Amino acid sequence: MDLQARKIHFVQEFLRLDNEKIISKFEEILLAEKKKLYSESFSPMSLTDFNQIIDDSEDDALNGRVKEINELDKDIDAWT
Repeated sequence: MDLQARKIHFVQEFLRLDNEKIISKFEEILLAEKKKLYSESFSPMSLTDFNQIIDDSEDDALNGRVKEINELDKDIDAWT
């Protein structure tokens, strides 16, 4: 069974539940797992890296490697 089918099956079973304690437990598990995934994917950047990004951005601005907002809007509109 692929992931999409498993999710559909899970939701169908979940919708049949009539026990608030079980639903609360699922909510707790979902929230805890989402927090865990988020914290695993996030790592703070070093001050050196942060300062380098600022320096690079300032250099881009000074050397014309930026887009005006109206250009960016046109690019975004073209994506759809």
